[in-house]
Amino acid sequence: MTVNDRVSTDNQLARLLQIAVVLEEVVEVRAARHYETLSPDERDDDIETLLEDAREESADHRQRLEALIDELDAEAVPLEEVEALVEATYAQTGPEDFDGVLYDQLHGEETAYKFYDDLIEAIEASDAAFALDRERLLGTLKTIREEEADGVEEVTAVMEARE
Repeated sequence: MTVNDRVSTDNQLARLLQIAVVLEEVVEVRAARHYETLSPDERDDDIETLLEDAREESADHRQRLEALIDELDAEAVPLEEVEALVEATYAQTGPEDFDGVLYDQLHGEETAYKFYDDLIEAIEASDAAFALDRERLLGTLKTIREEEADGVEEVTAVMEARE
C-alpha cells in the first residue's frame, strides 16, 4: 500500500502508520551507522550533532506513531510485510548509493517528509471516521512532517557550510 488514495479504514491507517514507523527506523539505523563509521575527514561537531539529532528525532517519531497505532481498532500487519513494502517502495537506495553521509541523510529526511505530506493529504481527503481523534492524528503527523522539513534544512545548511 502506498499513499495515493484516501484513507478510509482503521486498517489502512494502521498500515500506513506502520510504514511510517519503519521509515523512521531506516533513518535512525542509517544515521547510527554513519555516526559509527565516519572517517576522520568527515568527523566534525556539525555532522556528529546532525546524526545524533536525527537518531533521537526518529526514535521520538516512532514512539508517537506507535501510540497512534495502539489506539486504532485495526488488525496487526506482520512487521516483515511492512518492512518488505518499505524496502520495495521507499528504500530502494542504500547508503552506498550517495556521495557521502550528508547526501544519504538528506535523502532519508526528504523521503520521510514526502511520505508524511502524502499521508496527511490522503487523510484530509477522506471523510472516514477513525478510532482515534482526527485532529490529534493530523496534528501529530503535521508536527512530524515539520520536524522532517527542519531536518532537510539542517542537513542542507551543514552541506552548504562544508562547500
